[in-house]
Amino acid sequence: MTIQQWSRFPSLVLLCVATMLGWLQAQAPSVSATAALAQVFAAPPDDARVLMRWWWFGPTVTPAGLDRDLEAMHAAGLGGVEVQPVYPLTLEGDDAATRVRPFLSAPFLDALTHARGTAARLGLRYDVTLGSGWPFGGPSVAASDAAGALRIVSLPVPRGARVLGLPAIGAGESLLAVHLTPGEGTPATPEAFMRLDSSTVADGVLPITPRLDGPATAWVFIASRTGMMVKRPAIGGEGFVLDHYDRGALDRYLHAVGTPLLDALASARPYAVFCDSLEVFGSDWTPGLIDAFRRRYGYDLMDHLPALVTGEDAASRGVRHDWGQLLTERLESEFLGPLLQWAHERDTRLRAQTYGIPPARPSSAGLIDLPEGEGAQWRTITSVRWASSAAHVFGRAVTSSETWTWLHSPSFAATPLDIKVEADRHFLQGVTQLIGHGWPNTSAGVDWPGARFYAAAVLSDANPWWIVMPDVARYLQRTSAMLRQGSAVTDVALYLPVSDAWSRMRPGKVHLFEMLRDHVGTSLVGSLLDAGFAFDVVDDQRLQIDARVDGRDLVIGKGRYRAVVVPDAEIVPSQTMDLLVAFARAGGTVIATRRLPSQAAGFRATTEQHAHVAKAAATLFEGRLPGGLFVARDADVGARLATRLIPDVRWHEDAAAMGFVHRRVGEADVYFVANTSNRPVTTKASFRVDAAAELWDPRTGDVRPAGRTREGGTSTIDVDLPPYASTFYVFSGAAPTSPWIDAARQSRGDAGVALGPGVEGSAHAACEARAGALDLAQGWQLDVPGMGLRPLTALTSWHDQPDLRFFSGVATYRREVDLSPAVPSSPCGVWLDFGEGTPHPEEPLTNGMRAWLDAPLRDGARVLVNGQDVGAVWAPPYRVDVTKALRPGRNAFEVRVGNTALNRWAARPHPDYRLLHLRYGKRFDPQDTDKIVPQPSGIIGTPRLVY
Repeated sequence: MTIQQWSRFPSLVLLCVATMLGWLQAQAPSVSATAALAQVFAAPPDDARVLMRWWWFGPTVTPAGLDRDLEAMHAAGLGGVEVQPVYPLTLEGDDAATRVRPFLSAPFLDALTHARGTAARLGLRYDVTLGSGWPFGGPSVAASDAAGALRIVSLPVPRGARVLGLPAIGAGESLLAVHLTPGEGTPATPEAFMRLDSSTVADGVLPITPRLDGPATAWVFIASRTGMMVKRPAIGGEGFVLDHYDRGALDRYLHAVGTPLLDALASARPYAVFCDSLEVFGSDWTPGLIDAFRRRYGYDLMDHLPALVTGEDAASRGVRHDWGQLLTERLESEFLGPLLQWAHERDTRLRAQTYGIPPARPSSAGLIDLPEGEGAQWRTITSVRWASSAAHVFGRAVTSSETWTWLHSPSFAATPLDIKVEADRHFLQGVTQLIGHGWPNTSAGVDWPGARFYAAAVLSDANPWWIVMPDVARYLQRTSAMLRQGSAVTDVALYLPVSDAWSRMRPGKVHLFEMLRDHVGTSLVGSLLDAGFAFDVVDDQRLQIDARVDGRDLVIGKGRYRAVVVPDAEIVPSQTMDLLVAFARAGGTVIATRRLPSQAAGFRATTEQHAHVAKAAATLFEGRLPGGLFVARDADVGARLATRLIPDVRWHEDAAAMGFVHRRVGEADVYFVANTSNRPVTTKASFRVDAAAELWDPRTGDVRPAGRTREGGTSTIDVDLPPYASTFYVFSGAAPTSPWIDAARQSRGDAGVALGPGVEGSAHAACEARAGALDLAQGWQLDVPGMGLRPLTALTSWHDQPDLRFFSGVATYRREVDLSPAVPSSPCGVWLDFGEGTPHPEEPLTNGMRAWLDAPLRDGARVLVNGQDVGAVWAPPYRVDVTKALRPGRNAFEVRVGNTALNRWAARPHPDYRLLHLRYGKRFDPQDTDKIVPQPSGIIGTPRLVY
């Protein structure tokens, strides 16, 4: 699509409601940005809460079961759902509780409407997937509308043959062309091919002229279909996957599937409709491609089809470039753009994952209200980074991510710490809305611990550790809300050489995202991050859309970017090279790595255009412009850039595990900093800000000054983060943050300690210096439901005790502690500390991730002192402030600990799906069932009362 075509789509009038900060500034301009930010921190808005992908299996849902799930989510502090009907888990029964409600049937639509009403009553967001399973498809998709593919058949032709018998042409297929080449095998260049006149085909036989002097090979090109079926469909959702390059196919699908879904929700539209990841494997063709190609490029692809198979010359790469580019543009013009318009016309939004096959590019996310990605690998190129970069460039307030997709397999093994570890890596990539993967609805007939998706964590109240989920959800909500404020500060635009990738595509291999991710690799990304530079990914479209002239200077990214990095690009459009030269002349920095661009894009690029690209590259990177720089090794880019620009954050020691996000909010600079490792990190960090600093803890809501030293416009702070810990550093010239935070300090009993910004952290340091501790390793009793109260001679894991080995649930530790009058009145506070975790060596995983820390408390606990709930313990540091509940004399301590469901599940037989698979076909394979074994549980460390 051209820039002009992009402008034809409707404006995004239905984005999320204004953030709390924007509302406060509009209502009360006298309130400073820092004070408004403090209120967001203290009371994060509901729209920043975690959503859950809500699996309806079968579906065999019931109104009562749906209400139960939604009420449990609401009670835990979750913000809503994305309805996803998927495969059955039980055989259909005669009673209403086990009766299948086929997808789009009247009973199914009634359930959808009922759940929407309950969600609205509870104030929960409600998104709906436009289909069952993924990608879009189903019984309404005829073979002629199914995902397209180029089928290539090579046939041996003997010497002297006069006719060629062609392969059978099936439903939804058509013959494109037949090319002949001498000899056997694939020739090195397309010039060896000769196109035959396929108009002479009769009864599947093609005459061969002229007569062959030797053996040859016939190459038959057929416009075909992938045959891909919808993955994991519900009953009634089975069928072909849709052709995403054909607007007519989309319109027919939306009429058959989208319209009934939204008609059922006419009285209360969903917040958004959802399109899952583009996994239309092998889809690289559509029947209208030949005519569209001729209109787009002015030459006939039929004559050049062999170039898709072979050839590394400039002409062959140009043909492949044009073919790949057209596939991307067809996805945008025939699927994403119309889908967005369709959603807006029905008073809702479009949330979509725009990566995969068909070959979406980073700019494709500009056609989405709510761009979304997945992937926790924050030190490489992920689809999450594509989505957040699009949000920055196209002005979207929210970046979503499908989170916890493969978290700590098998199902039910994931812990609250696992949840935080992965969520932080999404935050570090710019995510501001987490979509949990996910919450299974459990229907009648499914044994405890309940339904589970074949390849995902179970994030529901079936987990005994759910007692701490409100606190986990609050951390995630508060962090999401803070990261929505203001605007992103991103120094580097990392250019993705899309033209190079298009030129390397082959039939069946058009996964643009994977090609670009592998092309960039991890060394360059790590170099930028370690040097203290945040980055967005951009492509040619984004650069052109986002460039403007400010006076006489060209500004890329509306002034956001200070540098552009071009990694190992050979083919770069002439317009992009001109933008980069102008950017460097205006004072920007442009770095090329590995090699210099030398070729213009496309088959019809002229000699003059190639020369123009090469000349521009020479001007930029061979010393003629001070803003240009060539760096041979990706690993050196960050250090070289740091000689030109002051890093946003400079770590004084090796801190590859440390990540940051920088947001500018009015006069305040907000940095989210996370330790992604299983070991504590103690270092100094210099922030590119000269202002008073405070540390805002998103887990507890606590605020304290961060001591700093000033030098050359930067602030250096001592950073001390436990394993997997995170915090916000807020820099502002404003005096005490706000009355909300002052009140929070007083409620914690901090009145005896001066915590104003002028103290620069000295009070906190003084408290640490004079801390004492009372050992609480002995004297506990354990109350296990159904087993009574037992004294403990030592704190050991439940799974090591024969009668508790298979216990999953919540058990309560009790003991009394006699305290002197001085301890409850300690001005520095009193903490119940369970000890530090032990790093666990990382092991290879098939998919996903987990935390690698043996915690002193497994896996979540609520602490009560004298009957008062003082908080939850579920991640490092494993401690809770008990000051406000203490009194002189005897104090009663209760620690209610919940573990995972694996222990009890390990004692039960695994479900037998044999009859289910015979009845409905095999639609899933449970993952990692060999790992369903009892896990360490309970208090394992040595508790201390620290004062």
